[in-house]
Amino acid sequence: MRRYGDRVDPAMRYTPRPGAYAILQRGRDLLLTVQDGQRPEFQLPGGGIDPGEHIIPALHREVMEETGWRITRPMRLGAFKRFVFMPEYDMWAEKICAIYWAEPTLCLGPPTEELHSAVWVPMHQAPALLGNDGDAAFVASLL
Repeated sequence: MRRYGDRVDPAMRYTPRPGAYAILQRGRDLLLTVQDGQRPEFQLPGGGIDPGEHIIPALHREVMEETGWRITRPMRLGAFKRFVFMPEYDMWAEKICAIYWAEPTLCLGPPTEELHSAVWVPMHQAPALLGNDGDAAFVASLL
């Protein structure tokens, strides 16, 4: 599996953190989420899979929380790993990111996840905006 991001520190203990993320396309635009904080960051909507949760329901839940949109027909494109510090959990994580393409179908309202905003961007601009190289590579592969 391809790895993106910072080098792995062999002295560091990383907690495995599987997650599901979506490339949400409508015409020539993508729906991204912006996570505000110390450094606002554009991201593919998605996130961690809770213990005992199946990947597809997790994908639907995370997209809804971060964008306010329902999705349909998720199709797995692949996966990648990244090793990062997650300040909201105060842990170093081995993020195993499963990437899906899906259709956004219905906006039910604003995101419910704190500090997240949903934004539509032209697909060709998305790779340069996305905050991690793995997300950017998957979007670029669709151009």
